[in-house]
Amino acid sequence: MLARVGFVARLPGFRRCERSLLSSLRCNATNSVPQTSEKPESKSVRNPRVSEGGRRKKGADLDSTSSREDIRAVRLKKVEELRAGGFEPYGYTWDRTHFAVELQKKYVDLPSATEANEEKDHVAVAGRIIARRVFGKLAFLTMRDDSGDIQLYCEKAKMMDEPFDLLKTSLDIGDFVGVKGTMKRTDKGELSVMVGEISILTKSLIPLPDKWHGLTDVEKRYRQRYVDMIMNPDVATVFRNRAKITSEIRRHMESLGYLEIETPVLQGEAGGADARPFVTHHNALAQDMYLRIATELHLKRMVVGGFERVFEIGRIFRNEGISTRHNPEFTSIELYQAYADYHDMMNLAEELVERCALAVNGSTSITYQETEISLQRPWKRATMHSLVQEVTGIDFASFGDDIEAAKDAAMGFFEGHLERHDTGTIMKSPSIGHLVNEIFEMVVEKTLIQPTFVMDHPVEISPLAKPHRSKPGLVERFELFVYGREMANAFSELTDPIEQRARFEAQVQTHNATMAAAAEYAKAKGDTALASAANDAYEVGMDEDFITALEYGMPPTAGMGIGIDRLVMLLTDSASIRDVIAFPVLKHQ
Repeated sequence: MLARVGFVARLPGFRRCERSLLSSLRCNATNSVPQTSEKPESKSVRNPRVSEGGRRKKGADLDSTSSREDIRAVRLKKVEELRAGGFEPYGYTWDRTHFAVELQKKYVDLPSATEANEEKDHVAVAGRIIARRVFGKLAFLTMRDDSGDIQLYCEKAKMMDEPFDLLKTSLDIGDFVGVKGTMKRTDKGELSVMVGEISILTKSLIPLPDKWHGLTDVEKRYRQRYVDMIMNPDVATVFRNRAKITSEIRRHMESLGYLEIETPVLQGEAGGADARPFVTHHNALAQDMYLRIATELHLKRMVVGGFERVFEIGRIFRNEGISTRHNPEFTSIELYQAYADYHDMMNLAEELVERCALAVNGSTSITYQETEISLQRPWKRATMHSLVQEVTGIDFASFGDDIEAAKDAAMGFFEGHLERHDTGTIMKSPSIGHLVNEIFEMVVEKTLIQPTFVMDHPVEISPLAKPHRSKPGLVERFELFVYGREMANAFSELTDPIEQRARFEAQVQTHNATMAAAAEYAKAKGDTALASAANDAYEVGMDEDFITALEYGMPPTAGMGIGIDRLVMLLTDSASIRDVIAFPVLKHQ
């Protein structure tokens, strides 16, 4: 690297001068009209290894990494020269008067070829340079701040020699600048800040990706999200809309009298859902602990303690697979309301999603992945059994407890009506309820494009929900589906501590039996399969303190969880959950 810096320093336009920095800048600028700040200033002598704009010349043996390092060396040299001339390339503050979007609105009626230069038209702006064109004594820069873009019109005749020479020789695409000037609309109608003073506030050392090709490697976009947002303003818009959605949810919950509570991320038992937890170790307590897989059980403790409406918007951690819809850490809102049931939660879900849609899109009619979806209330409500019967033609409630007959009917449907499915889970289903849920997930979910509340789930798959008041074997629960994806899950909460203990015990027994069956199956497949099964296995415990809390008494309560990430995906037309999480989980390089 040191040798390379020395080589670049000898290039025309970057040679050392014994005079002051200003004299150096002037002598470098004498024979140059740079179109980009990365290439040498002189046209007669060029770096033989780097072509214009950092592109490889035909036959060159320089790869893109080396090219970037050459450019970085040039920029480091500029940092040295700026400091040698008394300029600090990493400033401390800037007194800004306007953002770009404010100027665009304020001067929307300014005619072309007109300059507004009264005292009230003097402005100070700051941002990153994303484009640069220099023509002798005239330069056009595009500056981007948090609100948008605006052009900087730099004319040597209206600036002192020093700042104009500075921007020609030391300013690069990617640098942050502070600018003072007046407002002008060019002959071509482009609103611009007529620059009178310009200061480099932060020197960028690494060049931005080529504007035509951009950052196209998807993995690199997620890994270097900061570059992704610089190059793709739409990406930043997604995260602004995510913030709007979260704010709208919080605002509406507070307007309804809900109190926001923070529950522990580190827990002694991972409860509130059936999912594999992340395990860590607490050194001071000398015990293993779990990252929470839900906020449910602690929020219910708050209801026991007397808080009748509580919610939490928080990060959840599940040590499971990664897909376009799943990330090991995700954000949800969980809420609980005393003296309410799951019908109240349906109404609240409609309110929340509708308000978020209006906040982001201004309409309840949206397009997701080229599919028109209406979020206008009311939404369809149907039971899980009726939806499965609608697709299969089989009424699984009619089989009572005859699981084998129900499996035979299910296998007959798959053999006669649909393309080949992996029906192994059908044959392994331990109860009618599990069987109905498996068939629902396999063939019904994907058909639920418009918002649909899927109601009244089997008790076997809902250990925290209250028994249905009129349908034996079912619970008062719903899941909200949009575009074939689960968006929300809600219960009339189970408040009977005796039944809750029995449900938890049954859940633990079922889980242990499933793990044992998987291990037995893997044993017959060999050591590799057995090691994989052992890696996938995890224990499910029972939160005894939560049972104790219920024994003190919890009022009739309804609860709901909504996946914030999936809601943002829907309302921003994002295909993958990684597109709406600023820094998704990635494998180490």
